[in-house]
Amino acid sequence: MDLQAKLAVLADAAKYDASCASSGARRERPAGGVGHASGSGICHSYTPDGRCVSLLKVLLTNRCVYDCAYCVNRVSSDVPRAAFTVDEVVRLTMGFYRRNVIEGLFLSSGIVGSPDHTMGLLVEVGRKLREDERYGGYLHLKAVPGASPELLAAAARHADRLSANVELPTQRDLDALAPAKTMAAVEATMTTLHDVEREAKAPARRARPPKAMPAGQSTQMVVGATPSSDAEVLGTARRLYETHGLRRVYYTAYSPTQQPHPGLPVRPIPLVREHRLYQADWLLRFYGFGLGELLPAGGDLPLDVDPKTAWALAHRGDFPVDLDRAPREVLLRVPGLGVRTVERLLRLRRRRGVRLEDLRHLRVPLGRALPWLALAGDRTAARALDAAAPPVQLGLFDR
Repeated sequence: MDLQAKLAVLADAAKYDASCASSGARRERPAGGVGHASGSGICHSYTPDGRCVSLLKVLLTNRCVYDCAYCVNRVSSDVPRAAFTVDEVVRLTMGFYRRNVIEGLFLSSGIVGSPDHTMGLLVEVGRKLREDERYGGYLHLKAVPGASPELLAAAARHADRLSANVELPTQRDLDALAPAKTMAAVEATMTTLHDVEREAKAPARRARPPKAMPAGQSTQMVVGATPSSDAEVLGTARRLYETHGLRRVYYTAYSPTQQPHPGLPVRPIPLVREHRLYQADWLLRFYGFGLGELLPAGGDLPLDVDPKTAWALAHRGDFPVDLDRAPREVLLRVPGLGVRTVERLLRLRRRRGVRLEDLRHLRVPLGRALPWLALAGDRTAARALDAAAPPVQLGLFDR
């Protein structure tokens, strides 16, 4: 199989892995080298400032010894197989990078031989790019659960980000669909990477340790392949954030692949469920919400309204909020107000009262926010809430 044919197979096989953004990476151009990694999203996605950036996202091979029911590349799946050599990946990456087609590389792999063998190949790609080619662009490598700490540490020295995918939210789910995998093995890998990251950041007496994994680590969970609820998914995510210092947990709504496993859903999981999980994840991390507040009875997030608005509707007595007096933690709970908007409002009201024109200038979605606010003591816009109108009448859907 020629190189282009391999690329077609292995790029398509990598499309199901979502954990590939480069937020937080900072790597200077090596002396005599090419490129640099910036702290922006990558992989054909849009950054906060509106730029579209891209990376070469491929598998080293889609051959795999595991038989995970949800994975298109499982050993029992009848799909075309291919494998790159280390040199082929390096050559493709540098060729695309020099032509300004990509801004980085995301490299994952099926498990061939053993976790150590597979991880060793990924490390060698990173070493050749950084040391032989003097490559300074973004590099995301997959961390193979079960690989030795020495190989994981070596990968961290070359990569901007590493990701060990937890795949499913509970060990019960793994037992049902991926019996060769364990939560303990994945979390042991995360622990090793977290230790390497902390050591690289800690001050040393004589010299600082070499920079490792500046963009941290991430993981991914498939949602809807099992009956696990959103409460279980977010509970696992919260624990991984707190225990292993993850930068991101990515959620992927399950979609049937070729030759689907008979125990899996026959229809794709609605993408809005994935979207709601991302919204709730953000609220837990940056807005001061607790999991029990978003999902007081467990179960799943509502699909017809975003999690913050759902919470606000359940706590109408806490509204309207006075924009001129409410503390930061209260303003963050107002639908339509984001973290940056709240910080700007706090700076503004040190000088004068907040007016409706200020909200328009800050591009606040007035249809979502005004029913929950009182401007200069005027709660006219909030009167619709007093009637206990349903969300559809209040116009509180996402923009």
